[in-house]
Amino acid sequence: MEQWFEALPLFEKIYWAVALISSAIFIVLIVMTLFGGDADDLGGDVDTDIEGDAGIGFQFLSFKNLMGFFTIFGWSGISCLDNGLSTTLTVLISVTCGLLMMTAMAALFYYLAKLQSSGTLKLKNALNQIGEVYLTIGANRSSIGKVSINVQGTLRELEALTDEANDLNQSNVVRVKEVTANGILIVELLNK
Repeated sequence: MEQWFEALPLFEKIYWAVALISSAIFIVLIVMTLFGGDADDLGGDVDTDIEGDAGIGFQFLSFKNLMGFFTIFGWSGISCLDNGLSTTLTVLISVTCGLLMMTAMAALFYYLAKLQSSGTLKLKNALNQIGEVYLTIGANRSSIGKVSINVQGTLRELEALTDEANDLNQSNVVRVKEVTANGILIVELLNK
């Protein structure tokens, strides 16, 4: 193996070294990603609490993307050299393939991150939903009660008021007709 490597021209040695080293690192990164290791935090363990919902955005330059670039750069360069292409064409093709790989990986991670749901309750999604009174709601907005209602695919118990002339008691079926600015549902009785 050593004799084979020593017999290679310098240009080809560089491509082999880049391909083998970056492939080994890339495989470790993939294994860490699949089994829960955090490959983007190789420097230490840092806990941060960030307010906001900015997401991760489109990250073209990341460690994973660079390893993907060098892996494809190396192997496509070796392939070009094995097929007898000139050094200029080999460099051009391998750089292009590496950049395409980086773009594809960045796009993949960007769109995978967009698939995540924030789980934040948006009360406006409760409008016109049907629910059931859980705790008695006072007539003419006299006291706050609670309703069990399905919002965003989850059954929730939310505070509610009503404009009805009579109290709404447990098990009454109601429909949400309004959501106040402070997040209280205004409900009306169904089947009067």
